[in-house]
Amino acid sequence: MSFRSRLDDLPLFASDLEIAEAVVGKRYAKEWAQTRLPTLAGKTGFPPIDPFHEGRPVPLVRRFYESYLGLGGVGAPQGAADPAAWKSAIRGKRKT
Repeated sequence: MSFRSRLDDLPLFASDLEIAEAVVGKRYAKEWAQTRLPTLAGKTGFPPIDPFHEGRPVPLVRRFYESYLGLGGVGAPQGAADPAAWKSAIRGKRKT
């Protein structure tokens, strides 16, 4: 699955506020950056701020969200499954 997001419009390294605006829009960006971003920053796979560039690497932020949301074939979020595959697996177990 290919998708385009506002993250695609950011520079290679972006500030937390720029990332927040791309993720939740300008209206909620400041609050999200203050309250939600610290939680994400502690999650495995969310990129830290690069001290030399003074921003987070946007391609890694995008990769994090692809994995977190199960987009782009990176992997499904925990607990999410393809219903067809789940039904198929159940049917297979019933036959044995």
